[in-house]
Amino acid sequence: MQKEKETIMRESFKLRNEDWLERATVLELQKAMNNGELTSMQLVSRCLEYISRHNHKSEKLNAVLEVNPDALQIAETLDSERKVKGMRGLLHGIPILLKDNIETGDRMHTSAGSVALENHYAEHDATIVQKLRNAGAVLIGKANMTEWANFMSESMRNGYSSRGGQVLNPYGGEFDVGGSSSGSAVGVAAHFSTLSIGTETSGSILSPASQNNVVGIKPTVGLVSRTGIIPLSHSQDTAGPIARSVTDAAILLGSLTGLDETDAITQTSMERNFRDYTSFLNAKSLHSARIGVARSMYIDGLNPLQQDVIEQAIRDLEAEGASIIDLESISPMEKDESWDYNVLLYEFKSDVDHYLKGLHPSLPVHSLSEVISFNEQHSERTLKFGQGILIDSDNTSGTMTEPEYLESKLRDLELSRTRGIDVVMEEHQLDALLFPNSNGAGIPAKAGYPSITVPGGFTKKGEPVGVTFTGIAYSEPALIGLAYAYEQATKHRKAPDWKK
Repeated sequence: MQKEKETIMRESFKLRNEDWLERATVLELQKAMNNGELTSMQLVSRCLEYISRHNHKSEKLNAVLEVNPDALQIAETLDSERKVKGMRGLLHGIPILLKDNIETGDRMHTSAGSVALENHYAEHDATIVQKLRNAGAVLIGKANMTEWANFMSESMRNGYSSRGGQVLNPYGGEFDVGGSSSGSAVGVAAHFSTLSIGTETSGSILSPASQNNVVGIKPTVGLVSRTGIIPLSHSQDTAGPIARSVTDAAILLGSLTGLDETDAITQTSMERNFRDYTSFLNAKSLHSARIGVARSMYIDGLNPLQQDVIEQAIRDLEAEGASIIDLESISPMEKDESWDYNVLLYEFKSDVDHYLKGLHPSLPVHSLSEVISFNEQHSERTLKFGQGILIDSDNTSGTMTEPEYLESKLRDLELSRTRGIDVVMEEHQLDALLFPNSNGAGIPAKAGYPSITVPGGFTKKGEPVGVTFTGIAYSEPALIGLAYAYEQATKHRKAPDWKK
């Protein structure tokens, strides 16, 4: 009898073709698993099949650095648990890829794409990783990324790391893959996992998500713990979800939030975080919404094919009842010649030195200076694009007492918040700001404010374009509602065409 049941389940799963798995949300996957039509083991196996077929063979997308050796056994265990106790929650048995700068206290490495850290096994899970394990997620592997979160060299290509090589865009290798969470976005787009986690300092979730026709949420800095994540800048760093639908991104975000005693900034989210963001998925959210657009700053500079997609997106928003408010600018920093990234330069050395000094003595690097020396000694493998930014950062004191740093930090907050997003949104009574792709991501990044990008369609050449909504601190509920309404009205998400 048991063998007959298992045969029926296998046949039922075969009927659920690749198109269904591409379209299915986490809610639908859970329904299928609860009904006995699908198992986590089957879902994880299908993801591993796609990784086998497309990561190093065929398209050679290079999005996954390594697979969790325990993934199938974890899935099987969770299937057994479901039968005995029921599901833990909406992530029970769902495969998730993690960006390679997120620590896991298991048999996977954490390297930020650097050869210097290729043998680094973290002793503990990052806070968000522990949350995912508790929720019953299957951590299927580590995703390739732009090395050191794209803070190594001005000339480094998006998606390249010395440890993992070049990540490619599944919609066409000629298209920019975006970065630095390149593998996390490609992994979801190519069905290497159902969900993934990326990190962003300035555009590193929004850029690859928009370039790979998936949804990405860059949360307010403070909504999600940063403990156990290789840092770039404590002022701007945050982890966030990447998914194939707004529904799935909202589900994943809710599993990541919460206060963390080891990360002081999370205290700002008290009474402003939610464990369930699905209640904000309202298909009518665009009705009467006021959305600001600075065309001359962010749309006019796009190539004509991208402009066509964004202008159509604006028309679609208006058709759903939104009012588009034309703005001259978002922030004075758009025209301020003193705009800089000094905050990142100074904070990177301090933050990375602090992180590296705590690593196991057997590893070859325990400071930024040692990383630079290691790269020089292994230059054929590590310095394809140089390391100018690492050197510039290392030339700072690491104490962050320099006037240049302090003045830049205070100016960034003033120009991005109090003379930027805050005043523009209040003056025009806006519900959100609209940007194409990750254009303009630097302003909310400096402010620590949230954004969500959703597929906006494709150019005539087939390149994905994202529509990004940005708001004030802790406005994730409103942004998720707007993105969901736009997604449901347009449905631009589609799977890569592997036959190309």
